[in-house]
Amino acid sequence: MAAVGTLNTPPLNLDSSMLADEMALDEALDMIDPLRHLRNQDDLDDHEDGHVVPTQPRSIQNEKIQLMFPNRVSKEYCSPRIQITLKVDASPGCGGIAWPAGEVLSNYIALRGERYCQGRTILELGSGTGLVGLVAGALGGRVWLTDQIPLLGIMQENVVLNNLQSFVTVAELNWGDKVGPEIPCPDVILAADCVYYEPAFPLLVKTLSDLSGETTEILFCYKKRRKADKRFFTLLKKHFDWKEVEDDPGRESYNREAISLLLLSKKT
Repeated sequence: MAAVGTLNTPPLNLDSSMLADEMALDEALDMIDPLRHLRNQDDLDDHEDGHVVPTQPRSIQNEKIQLMFPNRVSKEYCSPRIQITLKVDASPGCGGIAWPAGEVLSNYIALRGERYCQGRTILELGSGTGLVGLVAGALGGRVWLTDQIPLLGIMQENVVLNNLQSFVTVAELNWGDKVGPEIPCPDVILAADCVYYEPAFPLLVKTLSDLSGETTEILFCYKKRRKADKRFFTLLKKHFDWKEVEDDPGRESYNREAISLLLLSKKT
């Protein structure tokens, strides 16, 4: 279907039924291919290189990858690296593969080390494969991986693959829904690569607000892909303040890839 702006008739002449039909079609296409907006080059920022989809092929199924992260015990000493075995599978959707901001956030948590995670209740939103939360669990955090039903299976498999059943729990959590009593109030919220689907922006902000309090630490890592991402931050600033994390030695490198790591704090 042609975009509204390319029709011969002026947009103001479109009646409500035509607009409703087009919205319904967009929603149906989004269900079939959630990544389709990321492939729309017309909506990319002028500074982007166009590589907005992870390099893993869409045909990837039931494959396992291994990722290594530093394990800093103190400023002077690093113990053996954290190794995470990750099943990746594109069949449940875009959440079943590894995204770049997830690796950035995982690396940062690993650099913060066991002192940062141990004994704290940590909840990851939009976990997908569970990578970020698995790193936190390997460092002794009491971790909850959360996402929609289609991804619960791959998350649970990854928990077992890494022998983290004692530290990591998998739970369904749909953004915008009421948070169930089985999900605890977290000390830390982790979110990586959650800004990509515009209709979900207000739902993500609501869930962040519902889960957090004045003392909740929120690490939010995202890759800037589209100009529409600004709308998410317009919604976010109604409830949160944020600043860029400055103590990550890899910051300059991933900033060049349009990835930012933010520390959010809820407004009082």
